[in-house]
Amino acid sequence: MTIEFLAPAYLWVKSFHLMAVMAWMAGLFYLPRLYVYHTQIAPGGDESARFMKMERLLLRAIMNPAMIATWLLGLILVLTPGIVSWTSGWWHLKLLSVLAMTGFHGVLSKARREFAADERVHTERYWRIMNEVPTLLMIIIVIMVIVKPF
Repeated sequence: MTIEFLAPAYLWVKSFHLMAVMAWMAGLFYLPRLYVYHTQIAPGGDESARFMKMERLLLRAIMNPAMIATWLLGLILVLTPGIVSWTSGWWHLKLLSVLAMTGFHGVLSKARREFAADERVHTERYWRIMNEVPTLLMIIIVIMVIVKPF
């Protein structure tokens, strides 16, 4: 299903979609790194409170709006005629990867609430490993969109 009147706005929508993706990805790269550093400090102090504030602002002021904009603009792109060949397989893997990225965002959001309660549920090593998840998903998504291998 496509909506014809979206075609003239394609390049504008694509431009704003890419800006939203970049903002979202910046947060997805940075927030787990903040968690790495946050696990290194003792709960309850001023430094922990400073990390809590940075994590909350990053998530609420940048990441959440960027994720919502990414999804809305992406849906508009999908509904634009000629953008997605529904018989091609690449977009299925891209969509699955974007869903995984959204799930990862949810994991980070849950962890922010845990850190806000001064809980250290996961280790520094866990957050170092989790810090690589958005990179792997980004590689898959970009290859699917640019190369369209299948």
